[in-house]
Amino acid sequence: MTDSEKLDLLLNKVCSLENRFDGLENRFDGLENRFDGLENRFDGLENEVGELKNDVKKVKVVLENEIRVNIQRVAEGHLDLSRNLHEAMKPSNEVEMLAIKVRMLESDMLELKRKIS
Repeated sequence: MTDSEKLDLLLNKVCSLENRFDGLENRFDGLENRFDGLENRFDGLENEVGELKNDVKKVKVVLENEIRVNIQRVAEGHLDLSRNLHEAMKPSNEVEMLAIKVRMLESDMLELKRKIS
C-alpha cells in the first residue's frame, strides 16, 4: 500500500468519524432541547404548586377564622333557641296537665251526679 493510499484511507476514516460525531452532536442537541423543555415544564409545575399552597393556606385561614367561628355562633344560637322553646313549652305542659285534671274532675262530678240522682 502506498503512502497516498494510506492517506486516502486515513482521510476516509477521519471523514467517517466526523460524520458520526456530527450525528452524535445533533442527537445531543436534540436531547439538550428536550431537557430544556422538561426543565421549563417543571418550573411551571413548581410555580403552580406554589400557587396551590398559597391557596390552601388562604382556605385554611378562612376556615379557622371565619367559618369555624360562624358555625360556633350558629350552634350557640340554636342552643339558646332550644332552651327558649323548652321554657316556652313549660306553661303549655302545665296547662295540658291542668286540662287533664279538669277532665278527670268533670268525669268524677258527672259520676257523682248520676249516683245522687
